[in-house]
Amino acid sequence: QVQLAESGGGLVQAGDSLTLSCAISGRLFSSHHVAWFRQAPGKEREFVGLIRWGYGTSYYSDSVKGRFTISRDRAKNLSSLQMNRLTPDDTAVYYCAAGAEPYKYWGQGTQVTVSS
Repeated sequence: QVQLAESGGGLVQAGDSLTLSCAISGRLFSSHHVAWFRQAPGKEREFVGLIRWGYGTSYYSDSVKGRFTISRDRAKNLSSLQMNRLTPDDTAVYYCAAGAEPYKYWGQGTQVTVSS
């Protein structure tokens, strides 16, 4: 059984940076991904990006490409989402998910609020 716990959310100003963490308990296989999603009020959940647990290659949605970076530390069973040049449009609850698609394991989410 895999459990995920996000942390690091908060209130920041536009242009600031913020790093979210996803602590993973349990075992992930090299073929698994850790993915990040977000959901803004009144909107559908949006894919942010993912990282392959084994190879470490990452992929991003167009809306965050060039601003966000996903990393993983297999020794610490941790994934991070580094977010730069934040805008109010990035305000959302951010979730990490893990496993193989469709993702079976989800965290509880962490709120990120970007003020203008």
